[in-house]
Parts: sequence; C-alpha cells; structure tokens
Amino acid sequence: MKRRIDRSEDEWRAMLTPFEFHVLREAGTERAGTGELLHENREGIYRCRACGAELFRSQTKFDSHCGWPSFYAPSDSDAVELLEDRSFGMRRVEVRCASCGSHLGHVFPDAPQTPTGDRYCMNSVSLTFEEE
Repeated sequence: MKRRIDRSEDEWRAMLTPFEFHVLREAGTERAGTGELLHENREGIYRCRACGAELFRSQTKFDSHCGWPSFYAPSDSDAVELLEDRSFGMRRVEVRCASCGSHLGHVFPDAPQTPTGDRYCMNSVSLTFEEE
C-alpha cells in the first residue's frame, strides 16, 4: 500500500491555483475539450498535479472522443483508488490519486476497443505530463 500524502486544505490551497484546487480537492470538472493534455501524443508519464505520483503511461492513452484525456488502465494497480460517486443523481465511479486523495476524474466500462474495456476519463488540470 502506498503512503498517503496528508495535507490540510489550507496547505493544498496555497500550493494549487484556484481552478486546480476546485478540481483536485473539491471534485470539480473542467469543460470538455478545453484541457491542455487532451491532444498530448508524446511518449511519457502522466502524474498527479497535486503530489507528483505516477498515475498513467502514454501507452494506455487513447482517443475516446469524450473531450477529456482517456486511458484504459493506470500505470500501477495501486496508483489510483476508486470510489462510488452518486452526485448529480448519477451513479459513477470516481478516480482519485491513491497517494494524496485528489480527484482525477471518473472511470467508465464503455471502451470495448481497449484491452481492459475501461475508460479512465481524466481532467487535464488534475495531471502533469513528463516526456520520456
């Protein structure tokens, strides 16, 4: 089990921009088609913007045409945690960083064209990209 990074909300607020804080710490969502990593096609590693933990590898990124960066699997089975999300009258599975608990997006079982059948639909603002 990975060690969780534990910071107060005030510490997170000081580290993140207001929009990053809203998405990562308050489970907000960026508008579809607006994220800087949506069309990122280089080889590399996607990390949690809040704590820097490795989350996804470019080899699992695919174009799902949903408006957000999509991956079919995390880089490690312990990289993310999945939680039931019943907000907005829907039943979804929220994806959080296992290291710091920050909101990343949601996972949907609607990608039969991928090896796992899953679509990890992530907010660009929740991630950073490190080219290999």
